[in-house]
Amino acid sequence: MKNSVSVAARRGSALPRRVAMVSVHTSPLDQPGTGDAGGMNVYVVELSRRLAALGVEVDVVTRATSSDLAPAEPLAPGVTVRHVTAGPFEGLSKEDLPAQLCAFTSGLMRVEAAREPGFYDLIHSHYWLSGQVAWLAAERWDVPLVHSMHTMAKVKNLTLAEGDSPEPAARAIGEAQVVAAADRLVASTDEEADQLVELYDADPDTVVTVPPGVDLDVFSPGSRSAARRAVGVPDDAYLLLFVGRIQPLKAPDVLLRASARLLALQPSLRDRLVVAVVGGPSGSGLAHPRALQALASELGLDDVVRFVEPMPQTDLPRWYRAADVTVVPSFSESFGLVAIESQACGTPVLAAAVGGLNTAVANGSSGVLVPGHDPDDYAEVLADLAGNPLRRTALGRGALTHAARFGWDATASGLLDVYTGVLSERAVPASLAVNR
Repeated sequence: MKNSVSVAARRGSALPRRVAMVSVHTSPLDQPGTGDAGGMNVYVVELSRRLAALGVEVDVVTRATSSDLAPAEPLAPGVTVRHVTAGPFEGLSKEDLPAQLCAFTSGLMRVEAAREPGFYDLIHSHYWLSGQVAWLAAERWDVPLVHSMHTMAKVKNLTLAEGDSPEPAARAIGEAQVVAAADRLVASTDEEADQLVELYDADPDTVVTVPPGVDLDVFSPGSRSAARRAVGVPDDAYLLLFVGRIQPLKAPDVLLRASARLLALQPSLRDRLVVAVVGGPSGSGLAHPRALQALASELGLDDVVRFVEPMPQTDLPRWYRAADVTVVPSFSESFGLVAIESQACGTPVLAAAVGGLNTAVANGSSGVLVPGHDPDDYAEVLADLAGNPLRRTALGRGALTHAARFGWDATASGLLDVYTGVLSERAVPASLAVNR
């Protein structure tokens, strides 16, 4: 407990003993890269583990999606995942879940009621659905509410991908309610902090920026040749990598279209170009789960594109190390964990200059940021990088330096500052406590 003592001493206030981490629509036990599981899953897992290492017990409360799940499952020392029954176990999309929030709230209340009064010191909710539940629980338990948006309807609707559906007004209203109720709002970047104030009228005094992190022990540099042998890619390949959920928001189609234009610019690359897409259909992409494969065929890229199933975090570094460039052409990103993971492995990133990617990528030193989503612009950068291995190497070195700033330990320390700060505001003054 040495770390927790030093942290508490530095802050001059007691650490929270237990935190209820609420994640309604996706479980930290789910595989990132498919369905609704993605960067938020990684965030909740890694933050919870690091908080527990600092002496804070964490219960992650999430919706049960199978009757086979135990009510409580250990995730790591000091971290327990608690499953709440709310609606059918299977067949519910994220859009169906608002109708189950009452049931989930009831289940969350029962989790707490089974403990002694005052069991949780604080609630940290993730995504607006969780915020709606945690808002009521925080009032009932008389504890502070810390909320992380992760994504915001008003921001997504400003930058919709072609063919994607806008977020409903009910979500934006629900988000505004959570913003008004939260004691603290955690933004991943200063840009997100500004958006909370400008688009949702958040009180600036309640908004704090704490960047997400990356597991620098898992995502680390290694032999490119060994990684390529492991994933079955030739040593002389020019490997472009996409990692993430396959849906219009993430824009993997931009990479495919850019690859087709790259081959038009440099036909000699066809014999060694490999485009790897690691992930599964998600969100609106579930309506046409084979659309990206169809596009690859339409563009004449069947011999170039390789589709790879989602995989555990521990297996992803092989692909990052094998790649020459990781491409992140998203229309909206609150941060962009894929970009940081790739850079931590020494692989530069080509990304859209949107949202948190402006922070996650150091333009010109760890990767390249492209305004907009025109495949021609991406193809131009990819063509330049294909013919300039020295620049790729320099960007790879810059990527390692940049990613080193974003370890999860720093994120957990920053969140602990948030927790202790908001708890100190709720503390009863000593003079009043004596009089009671």
